Amino acid sequence: MRIDQSLYQRRRPPTSTELADIPWLSRLQPDEQAAVIPTIDVADAKPGDYVCRIGRPVTYWFGVVEGLLKMSSDNSQGVTMTFTGVPPGGWFGEGTALKREQYRYNIQALRRSVVAGIPVDTFHWLLDHSIGFNRFVMNQLNERLAQFIAAREIDRMNNPDIQVARSLAALFNPVLYPGVGKVLRITQQELAYLVGLSRQRVNEALNTLQRMGAIRVEYGGLRVLDLLALRNSVDIG
Repeated sequence: MRIDQSLYQRRRPPTSTELADIPWLSRLQPDEQAAVIPTIDVADAKPGDYVCRIGRPVTYWFGVVEGLLKMSSDNSQGVTMTFTGVPPGGWFGEGTALKREQYRYNIQALRRSVVAGIPVDTFHWLLDHSIGFNRFVMNQLNERLAQFIAAREIDRMNNPDIQVARSLAALFNPVLYPGVGKVLRITQQELAYLVGLSRQRVNEALNTLQRMGAIRVEYGGLRVLDLLALRNSVDIG
């Protein structure tokens, strides 16, 4: 009988290409990089694999090298609420790592993904020794706050087209997700999971946004043409 290994058991050293896709590494001094790189692990996550689970103590600070994750929580009735997606270049959980507390959300792979992480002790060592790393984390926290304020606003909107537009704008955030660039590799079903709408309704919204000239639907993903239009989408529909 075949027994699947856990994501932790599948960890391995990163390749040079994977290291190049970690955005905060370039902010470190050479001696800091030399100390930290040996502690970095990566793992190949399969669809459905959990990277973090509610109630588990924090052991790593994680990021996405390749693929797509979702951040979600389950309420007392067992209904799943998705907070956001985490595309390439995104690192998450710095607040939990700072406080060394238990996770209050689940992080799960929506597709095959490459996930990187550093031990929480290494995370705190960097905070104690690296000015560049501190600036990176401060920018992360500031941008994350703005992201969740925007998410609260989206929740109160009844216009699905605006919901999709704002959710896409969040996924194209160049500070939080520098690995995305202009093209996000995502299917309409994956986007539907993240937005909380049906795939059919997401398809309608994408067609509307494409007619506006804000995006272009391409094979296997979406290209952003006007990020400002997505962020300021108040007159759609």
